[in-house]
Amino acid sequence: MDIKPVSFKRVSREESASFDRSTIDYIQNAAAHGLYEIRGMGAKRKLPHFDDLLFLAGSLSRYPLEGYREKCVTKTILGTRFAKKPIELDIPITIAGMSFGALSANVKESLGRAATAMGTTTTTGDGGMTPEERNSSKTLVYQCLPSRYGFNPDDVRRADAIEVVIGQGAKPGGGGMLLGQKVNPRVAKMRTLPQGVDQRSACRHPDWTGPDDLAIKIQELRELTDWEKPIYVKVGATRTFNDVKLAVHAGADVVVVDGMQGGTAATQTCYIEHIGIPTLAAVRQAVDALEDLNMKGQVQLIVSGGIRSGADVAKALAMGADAVAIGQGILYALGCNSETYIQDGKHISALEGYDALGTQPGFCHHCHTGKCPVGVTTQDSVLEQRLQPDVGARRVKNYLKTLNMELTTIARACGKQNVHHLEREDLVALTLEAAAMARIPLAGTSWIPGHNGY
Repeated sequence: MDIKPVSFKRVSREESASFDRSTIDYIQNAAAHGLYEIRGMGAKRKLPHFDDLLFLAGSLSRYPLEGYREKCVTKTILGTRFAKKPIELDIPITIAGMSFGALSANVKESLGRAATAMGTTTTTGDGGMTPEERNSSKTLVYQCLPSRYGFNPDDVRRADAIEVVIGQGAKPGGGGMLLGQKVNPRVAKMRTLPQGVDQRSACRHPDWTGPDDLAIKIQELRELTDWEKPIYVKVGATRTFNDVKLAVHAGADVVVVDGMQGGTAATQTCYIEHIGIPTLAAVRQAVDALEDLNMKGQVQLIVSGGIRSGADVAKALAMGADAVAIGQGILYALGCNSETYIQDGKHISALEGYDALGTQPGFCHHCHTGKCPVGVTTQDSVLEQRLQPDVGARRVKNYLKTLNMELTTIARACGKQNVHHLEREDLVALTLEAAAMARIPLAGTSWIPGHNGY
């Protein structure tokens, strides 16, 4: 009996590296709608980060400290250069600027309560100061942004520090954005905007065109506050070395550098994924600038952009930062991307809300829609009640407490009685990229790529 061979066609399942499913989806969406994507949160691409660094703990050549018997100081002072009243914090971990508008009033109150309980600061963000935030915050930083939305000289005087925002890590070179679905009557009144209309603010301040004009603006803010309040200058990490130098020359007490892993409530995806430099590279450049000016210690450095854990905080401090600011981590602590929210002491499923957005917990970046299923990034009168201030404050306080415990644990392991004594000598890098960016030796060697004669 003759057996005929069966012919079949082999179907290839190999995905293109350049045109993978995500890229094809992007192109087809662009072709269908002629619009770019707007979303919240930060970069999703893998970038060199603090995970690529490790600490060298004490053993025989270094003497570790006993965690349960020997103190490790976390006190942090910001604004010592010119301000009459520098800010004294119990921990070097602060809450980054996130606006009322992006976040609900309940969330802003939660942040103020948590920051006060932990002896640290929270920051207003764009759109002005709410009574909930000022009343709940012992120490509040007031932001001055290009939009001027909600900017009020009386509120400047009521703040404890002023942060002049030049740029944001998720969108350096871009202005703020708050889509109309989040511009409810209260937000519209605070920002002097029509209700329900998209707010797209300028990418640069109308009051200056360069560092000389910025120096004049800083002088005006100092006179407005009788030289009491520290003045921060915040830059999105791009040309960090020169930007930090110019901020110092303009008279900043504190420089805030926000790396591209930083988040946002809403901006174009092309900004988030393709503009700026990683936080790891930005820290080193910022410290280099301060050292080059012989201002390290006189001007404090706050680092933000993708700080998640106590280990991240410790690494930022070891590289030369004086403190960190956290945004996205705070949102997750509040319950962002959680499957449930708490109401009357019970956990209620939020899955129906995620389904309506076409996403799932762990994947949601729909902050711009105002339809946050757990009540964090919303102005909806029903949804915002899904996060009550007492619940939010407790969760954020626990998160900050955990970070600080991890920070001091690492510092003690490295033999430090003060977290600010952590130094680059305590670190090694796992990858060539991290070693070159952070200027830290590759683990097991003394080699720093691009240095040591190589």
